[in-house]
Amino acid sequence: MHLARFAASACALALAATGAAVAAAPASDAATGAAASSVYSVAPYVDMSNGQEGLLDTAVTGHHLKAYTAAFVLGVGCNQVWGDTLPIGNDSYTDPEIARAKAEGASVIISSGGASGLPLAWTCTTQSSIDAGYQALIDDYGVTQLDFDVEGAAVADTAAAARQMQAMKDLKATDPDLRFSVTLPVLTSGLTNDGVNILKAAKNAGVRIDVVNIMAMDYYAGTGTEMGQGAIDAARSTLAQMQSVDSGYGYANLGITPMIGKNDDGSTFTLADAQTVENFAAQNGVGRLSFWSVNRDQPCGGSANSLPTCSEISQSSLAFTDAFVPYEGSSGGGGGGGTTSDFSLSLSPGSASVAQGGTATATVTTATTSGSAESVALAAAGAPSGVTLSFSPASVTSGGTSTLTANVGPSVAAGSYPITVTGTGTGGKHSATYTLTVTATGGGGGSDGGSPANAGFEGGGLAPWTCTGGSTLVSGPVHSGGHALQVTPDSASTGECDQTVTLSPNHTYTLTGWVQGPYAYLGVSGGATASAWSNGSSWNQLKVSFTTGSSGTVTVYVHGWYGQGNVYADDLALS
Repeated sequence: MHLARFAASACALALAATGAAVAAAPASDAATGAAASSVYSVAPYVDMSNGQEGLLDTAVTGHHLKAYTAAFVLGVGCNQVWGDTLPIGNDSYTDPEIARAKAEGASVIISSGGASGLPLAWTCTTQSSIDAGYQALIDDYGVTQLDFDVEGAAVADTAAAARQMQAMKDLKATDPDLRFSVTLPVLTSGLTNDGVNILKAAKNAGVRIDVVNIMAMDYYAGTGTEMGQGAIDAARSTLAQMQSVDSGYGYANLGITPMIGKNDDGSTFTLADAQTVENFAAQNGVGRLSFWSVNRDQPCGGSANSLPTCSEISQSSLAFTDAFVPYEGSSGGGGGGGTTSDFSLSLSPGSASVAQGGTATATVTTATTSGSAESVALAAAGAPSGVTLSFSPASVTSGGTSTLTANVGPSVAAGSYPITVTGTGTGGKHSATYTLTVTATGGGGGSDGGSPANAGFEGGGLAPWTCTGGSTLVSGPVHSGGHALQVTPDSASTGECDQTVTLSPNHTYTLTGWVQGPYAYLGVSGGATASAWSNGSSWNQLKVSFTTGSSGTVTVYVHGWYGQGNVYADDLALS
């Protein structure tokens, strides 16, 4: 069996159709996120079942590629095989290819999982067998880095994630040089809630993921999507989520993996996009740059999206390899080179909905990404007349946090306003966008609770809900009134509708809503995390209890599940 085509579609919530994971960029200092000197800053994927590994040899010997990621090892019960169904350590095709590339001077990262496979911790429930299986990968191939690609419904398997992180903790205890990455689906707005829970599983196990790798591809936002900027947006959003779970994460713990050429959704990642991403990585000390895949790094005239053996764009052979390889030696590569100080800046939450006369807050988080900590002065621009913005404190030392407060006057026009928050330090400037949605008095959830705005979906449109995919209002089925929300998942997306509301800080609330459909989810994220789901063909009420944090801000969401049918929601309320 070849894994050249892993899935019919691998959008932002599933890796590419040839779907690969990104290798881990190890962080030697768990407390600061600083990268080890042996970090593989560039490590593109090679489909070891594709039959075109000759390009790998050319990339190593003729194009200075120093590391690559061999994909995929699959869990089968408590055993492991390569994608061509041959066992690890005894694959007459894959093993010699790995040995040859190593002999030619390339370091190797072994990747498990993929869009149509699972890492061992997802197929085996015996912890000792999981630990032994991963140790066998290390021993059989003489590697120090492992990668785990977790996609589709597997992302929501919290028991498997706990086993995975326990295995990494166990193996790191006996081999401190071991580094691992976890590759997760992403949108330009960041990880899904299930993806954030993977980070929390690591936190709960007492281990830090050396590199959280994002699948910067297939956003299904239209074929004109600017894929370079999309990758940057996804990276910034993901780092903020990472730091909300563990403040020790930095850009050195982040990996970015685009799908070169034509993506499954018809969008195109170009050589210009590659330069955009590399520039961003160098400026911020991103831990890993990769792409899917070396096998595709050549032109062809195919007509299907995401062909496994070529990029389907005009390029020279190994042009993307040539574009990314210089990052290996750049001062930004992995955050380990150079002495120039620099920092990152992120916001959590990145948006809020507040009624006229109300207040919204967000946490501004900074981190030192290279050199020494520096003073960062904070400023904001873009607020409409009647909105006052302030920071407490107004400047921080990189690694510190500040609270952004937006006081909305009673006469501010309802609408959505992008506000640019900028930090200025000796290493330059970095910015993030905070979207402030002002609702008419009584909407948007107030500080005293009540329903989110348009909670019965009778407002004539979806606003202020923000939805993905084909979500829409429908006139049937409805629980009450004339309309309900329809969320439409597909094979690579759960579909989701979100609304951020500001409530009383440190207060317990109950979110209720009526839903029907397969795997209908109702929950909150951001300032609190809780959810419930049901699987029924008739209306039933879900109840989710949660306690707000210091900001009082949470995001209410509804979503379905990959490849399942439509989910309907109506009559949401907070009490």
